[in-house]
Amino acid sequence: MSGMSDFMEQLQSFDLAELDFERIGVWPLAGRIIVALIAVSIVFGVTYYAFISDLKISLENQVSEEANLKANFERKAFESANLVAYRKQMQEMEDSFGALLKQLPSDTEVPGLLEDIDEKGSESGLTISSIELQKEKSEEFYVELPISITVSGGYHDLGGFVSGVAGMPRIVTLHDYDITSGERGELTMNIIAKTYRYKSQDD
Repeated sequence: MSGMSDFMEQLQSFDLAELDFERIGVWPLAGRIIVALIAVSIVFGVTYYAFISDLKISLENQVSEEANLKANFERKAFESANLVAYRKQMQEMEDSFGALLKQLPSDTEVPGLLEDIDEKGSESGLTISSIELQKEKSEEFYVELPISITVSGGYHDLGGFVSGVAGMPRIVTLHDYDITSGERGELTMNIIAKTYRYKSQDD
C-alpha cells in the first residue's frame, strides 16, 4: 500500500514543465508513466489514421463492389433464365422479317405487278390511260419503285380500284391523289402507287 501511496503523491506533485527531457532516466516513476501513456496514445492515434482509416475506406469500397457484383450477377442470372425465350423471340422476328421481304417484289416481278394493277382497273370498270414506272428512289434498307397511274371512270369505280390495289398481296401504297371531272361527268384520277423491294448489295 505504501508503494501505491508514494506513486499517488508523485503523480499529484508531477509538473511536466519542470522536467528535463534530456534526463528522462532520472524522472519520477509517475512522470515516466505519464510520458509513456502519452507516447502510446500518439502512436495509437497515428496508427489508426494511417492504417485503420485506410482499412475502413477499403472495406467501404469492397462493400460497394460486392453490391455491384451482386446486382450484375442477378441481371445475368435473369438473362440466362430467359435466354430460351429471347432466342425464340429472335426467331419469330426473323420469320416475320422474312415474310415481309417476300411481299416485296424483285426486279423480275415488276412487270407482273403492272399487269395486276391493269387487271384491277379493268375489274373496276375503269379506262386505263397510262401506267408508267418512275425513277427508283433508294433508301437505307429498301428501294422505292413509284408507278404513275392515270385512270378514268365513275366515282365508285375509282373507289373500287383504289381498294383493290391496296389489298394486293404485294406491298403497294397509294399517294398523291389528283381527281378531275370531265365534260360528261367522267372522273379522271392521277395517282402514284409505290411498291418496294429489298435493297441488295448490288444496289
